[in-house]
Amino acid sequence: MAVLDILRYPDPRLYREAEPVAEVNDSIRALVRDMAQTMYAAPGMGLAATQVDVHRRVIVIDASETRDQLLVLINPEIVLREGVQYCEEGCLSVPGIYEAVERAERVTVRALGLDGKPFTMTADKLLAVCIQHEMDHLEGKVFVEYLSRLKQQRIKAKLQKQLRQTA
Repeated sequence: MAVLDILRYPDPRLYREAEPVAEVNDSIRALVRDMAQTMYAAPGMGLAATQVDVHRRVIVIDASETRDQLLVLINPEIVLREGVQYCEEGCLSVPGIYEAVERAERVTVRALGLDGKPFTMTADKLLAVCIQHEMDHLEGKVFVEYLSRLKQQRIKAKLQKQLRQTA
């Protein structure tokens, strides 16, 4: 297992749409293990393969308080969205930035598990937000794109300043 490098906004690779996984094999299972280790080490609640510069439709999420309930979604597809909620979101690719974003309150998702078998699940509240956030990454979208242009410019400037200070 390895901790992978996480792309930082506004890296252009974050805008690349992920390709479907053709087969859940040992390579995909190794990617999932590395992504989970990376997410837990960061620490974060979710990670899409796009964020580690692997452009496959793979997501790992653990929104539990105990950090021991890893959810793996391969080739996820939201089949139903219900309600509206506003939740403050952060992102491992946009460190230190938290903003409220409008999301569906409940989602039903169809995906493949690590065993390659399809399943459907319904999530609400925080888990629903996490799923939608990570699925955006698979579509080449970062949560700050839901914000005004002014906020986006301020976020880019803040992150560039952080990079200069750590260099």
